[in-house]
Amino acid sequence: MTERYSFSLTTFSPSGKLVQIEYALGAVAAGASSVGIKASNGVVIATEKKHKSILYDEQSVHKVELITKNIGMVYSGMGPDYRLLVGRARKIAQVYFLTYQEPIPTSQLVQRLASVMQEYTQTGGVRPFGVSLLIAGWDEEEGKPFLFQCDPSGAYFAWKATAMGKNHVNGKTFLEKRYNEDLELEDAVHTAILTLKESFEGQMNEDNIEIGISNENGFRRLQPPEIKDYLASIA
Repeated sequence: MTERYSFSLTTFSPSGKLVQIEYALGAVAAGASSVGIKASNGVVIATEKKHKSILYDEQSVHKVELITKNIGMVYSGMGPDYRLLVGRARKIAQVYFLTYQEPIPTSQLVQRLASVMQEYTQTGGVRPFGVSLLIAGWDEEEGKPFLFQCDPSGAYFAWKATAMGKNHVNGKTFLEKRYNEDLELEDAVHTAILTLKESFEGQMNEDNIEIGISNENGFRRLQPPEIKDYLASIA
């Protein structure tokens, strides 16, 4: 019965589902693993970055992207869809800054980006975005970190720690055992790497994972030598 409705985005199935959104979540679940952990003094996001060929230039493609000085983002799912959302997020942030003369708070950015994703679940002739996003930020006014997940349906949630992509169930179980509220940022980076290792196939090195951190100094992507040091310290 569901198959009669599986190609229509805007038509509910008799059981009350929009099946295309479920398929989009399937694309996310088949994507590379991503992890986000909120620490007491910052937030870390990390992801696998495996290449299909050894001939790729590893530094030409980034999955952890800067949106504003204090906010960064990573995804699980389809890369081209993510690229479009990164551009949209940066534009939302700039419009906010031009209007109010202050950086956009993380929650405001997430809310507006989730509205864009929700539009693509209700409009004819389009499909949902095949990505889930982890958005990490530091709010200067509140002086604390935030971590949000945004799904293809347009739903968004604030998390203390979460995992997405393939093997996300095991990742979340691992985080539930390891997470505590007093975690420092350095320890959170180690925990994020260990969580990725739970489902990582092959040898993990500084070229096939990416890590971003956000704290009172702003958001930045860790350089390969820094990641190498972290990997050496937990080996």
